[in-house]
Amino acid sequence: MKLTPRDRRFLAWGGVSVLLFVVAEFWQSNSASEPVVVSSTNSVESAEKRLARLRDVAATVPGKEAALKVVEAEVAKRESGLIQAPTAAQARAQLLQILERLCAAENPPIRIQTDELGGISPLGTDYGSIDIAVQIQCSIEQLVNLLAAIAAQPELIYTTDLRVTSTNNPKEKLVGVHLAVSGVVPRKLVPDKKGAGGV
Repeated sequence: MKLTPRDRRFLAWGGVSVLLFVVAEFWQSNSASEPVVVSSTNSVESAEKRLARLRDVAATVPGKEAALKVVEAEVAKRESGLIQAPTAAQARAQLLQILERLCAAENPPIRIQTDELGGISPLGTDYGSIDIAVQIQCSIEQLVNLLAAIAAQPELIYTTDLRVTSTNNPKEKLVGVHLAVSGVVPRKLVPDKKGAGGV
């Protein structure tokens, strides 16, 4: 078989092409098999910094727990003054009993002429407020003593309205007093108000 010059050139170019292909494949396989090196110079330093931060946070935990216990004790002390009752009506009755006891402790005792039981309303998000009003006749000194006694009670009660009028008998030096008092109760005693679209 005789090769023509054209066949020889074809074989020469084919050999060169095969040689280039083999060299290219060998080079790619060598570069792919080499492991990729990742810089790890900061990994130890960053781990130490994270550890130091965690130790700082852990060191603050006992202080925060102690502060929480102090706050919980203070809240419990203050909430001990709440008027505790199963229903709002019973809470109002307790508030009225407190006022009757304070009026009876005066010398001479103050007599409650009339009483008006008021409503109950929310007081912030955790508490409620019950209201009552009483009509009494007493001297100015007795009124001052009564107001001081209300403020000194362990229960959380406070005066919300005070109206003083003169009486028809100037010899007795008595004044007519309309006194409104509120007491703090747990929020569970406050009825839920329905909105405008409520059922």
